[in-house]
Amino acid sequence: IPGVGGTQNLPRAIGERRAKELIFSGIPFTSQDAMAWGMVNCVTSRESLMSSVLQVATRIALNAPIAVKQAKLSIHCGMQVDLKTGLAIEVAAYDRVLSSKDRVEGISAFNEKRQPQFKGT
Repeated sequence: IPGVGGTQNLPRAIGERRAKELIFSGIPFTSQDAMAWGMVNCVTSRESLMSSVLQVATRIALNAPIAVKQAKLSIHCGMQVDLKTGLAIEVAAYDRVLSSKDRVEGISAFNEKRQPQFKGT
C-alpha cells in the first residue's frame, strides 16, 4: 500500500479507476503516461528542466500576488470539502481580491492593452 498520501492524492490527480489499477497491480508507467493521465503538467529533458520551471514560475510571479494567493487558497481548501463548500470558499477568496488596487490595475492594463504593474496591494 502506498504511504505518504498515495491512496488519497493519486485518485484525486488521475481518477479513482486508474489509481486503483496502478496501486493494485503495481504496473510501471512512463512519464508520457503520467502526462496523458494528468498526473504531471509536462515532460521535459533533464537539460531543459530548470529553464522550463523558471518560465512557468516567472509567468506566475508576473500575476497579481493577491489573486494568486487567493486562487491557491481556494483550490487547496476547496479540494478538501464538498463542491458547495468549495464554491463558498471561492466566493470568499474572490471577495478579498475585489477591493485590491491590483484588481483595478489589472482591469486598466487590459483596457489600455498594456502589461499590468502589480504591487500586491
